[in-house]
Amino acid sequence: MDKFFDFNHPFFRPLWLRVLIVALCLVWAMVEAGTGEMMWAMIFAAIGLYAGYGFFINFNPREPDDK
Repeated sequence: MDKFFDFNHPFFRPLWLRVLIVALCLVWAMVEAGTGEMMWAMIFAAIGLYAGYGFFINFNPREPDDK
C-alpha cells in the first residue's frame, strides 16, 4: 500500500464530492462535540482536516487508467 488514502484518485475529481466529504467529517465532529464525546470529535475533526489538506491544498488528480 503506497499511501493510506489516495486523494488523487480520479473518483475525487468533482469539486462537490470533495467539499461534501470534508464538510460531512467536520459537521460530524461538531455533532460529537455537542453531545460531549470529545474523543470522537477530535478524531473526526482530524480526518476532516486531513481530507481538506489532501483535497484542496495537495490535490493533483490523475487521469483514469484506460485498459
